[in-house]
Amino acid sequence: MTEDVQKHSVHTLVFRSLKRTHDMFVSDHAKAISLDEQSHNVKMTVKLKTEYGAVLHMPVLKEGKDRVSVLPGSMQGHQSYTQPGDDPDYLITGTHAYPSGPGIALTADTKMHRNPSEGGVHSMALALPPSQARQDVSRTAASVGDIHRHAGGAERSQPPSSALSLMEGGGTRNSTLMRKAPTMPKPQWHPPWKLFRVISGHLGWVRSIAVEPGNQWFVTGSADRTIKIWDLASGKLKLSLTGHISTVRGVAVSSRSPYLFSCGEDKQVKCWDLEYNKVIRHYHGHLSAVYDLDLHPTIDVLVTCSRDATARVWDIRTKANVHTLTGHTNTVATVRCQAAEPQVITGSHDSTIRLWDLIAGKTRATLTNHKKSVRTIVLHPRQYTFASGSADNIKQWMFPDGKFIQNLSGHNAIINTLAVNSDGVLVSGADNGTIHMWDWRTGYNFQRIHAAVQPGSLDSESGIFSCVFDHSESRLITAEADKTIKVYKEDDTATEESHPVNWKPEILKRKRF
Repeated sequence: MTEDVQKHSVHTLVFRSLKRTHDMFVSDHAKAISLDEQSHNVKMTVKLKTEYGAVLHMPVLKEGKDRVSVLPGSMQGHQSYTQPGDDPDYLITGTHAYPSGPGIALTADTKMHRNPSEGGVHSMALALPPSQARQDVSRTAASVGDIHRHAGGAERSQPPSSALSLMEGGGTRNSTLMRKAPTMPKPQWHPPWKLFRVISGHLGWVRSIAVEPGNQWFVTGSADRTIKIWDLASGKLKLSLTGHISTVRGVAVSSRSPYLFSCGEDKQVKCWDLEYNKVIRHYHGHLSAVYDLDLHPTIDVLVTCSRDATARVWDIRTKANVHTLTGHTNTVATVRCQAAEPQVITGSHDSTIRLWDLIAGKTRATLTNHKKSVRTIVLHPRQYTFASGSADNIKQWMFPDGKFIQNLSGHNAIINTLAVNSDGVLVSGADNGTIHMWDWRTGYNFQRIHAAVQPGSLDSESGIFSCVFDHSESRLITAEADKTIKVYKEDDTATEESHPVNWKPEILKRKRF
């Protein structure tokens, strides 16, 4: 038995549908609930205290001194002081040593907080004690603690002797800790570097460089499958070694024996005796191209890293594979050794850096801060620190646990190589042929170089694959994609007046990771 469906006009159906839609959406879940004044005030008080506790008391101009008298009770206990050597127009109250233009006190009742004005940011320079700049210039390399302090890290809170009575949340707390404000160090002046010599002779990309311990000659490995030895002073070719059947990706000269080590994309690791200029040992074991190698400075051990995602530790004399360092999930692109713990450091295309326990053959720490492949690592010659280069930025780290120090951002390219000298000049070379020079301590980029390619090469062939300072640290040697080796030296004619440090103190906005 069927019932007839009641027919309605289209007009009625549309309005009925509208009503249903309205009923469905009448309770708007996205709409904010009505604000409870009391809980909002409690929330804002907690937020202000946790986020702005260290900078709760803004500096005021001298003519606005009368404002100090009407500050809330929590600030009455603070003494006012002027910074020695500062512009006397500024009266600083509380713990913060950056005068930032006319400000307002941050309290629980504060409705709005404006950022410091442009003029206020520039006036930050006034708060830097003049002795600070001189002191920074006189020192070539600061301690890592200094870098942390300049970076606004936790180490900066050095307690001065003066005690401080602070009213907080209705209760009184006597605190002997006054937070010291972060100071921006002035970068040390470094003379600019200029192109001194271009050496050609290889028939393929020059992939690796090493300078011998006596500083008389240096060796290069190339995509033309040869290893060439060059006189450092004259730039003339002394010797060519053939034996690899693919690109030579890494070379190293031993300081403990007359040996040269090389590795390549043919999976081979060779030991050359430089008294006979012959291969005397092969180290077999890698399953794919070997990308880098390094010699341990104090024991007869060779460490190589490969596209098979491992690094291998070899006994030089017996050719035994002492350890296979596994853990990386992609090509291991770079390896470095040092006498202190951790003795082996590797960087990989899986964007991690691993610090290894050489005795156990296990990972001590894994650093995952980089977002892109880590292609190069360099150890500072004097400090217990190192830097890593990636396409996202250059990062500085502190041994032994790989504590992050700071980012050096601005070299927006794939960074293939890093070199640092004891004067604190860090050099980064990239795939697009650019070289950036940095002040190690402050991360200030003081020079950018893009050398012209060799005549007959394509512009796309300007790429830096490797760079190294010689042992006198007066020459910088780069291996490039235009098949040349370029030698740079410091510009002797440059002075601080002719090439001033173009640096302004800015509010520290360092990434915390």
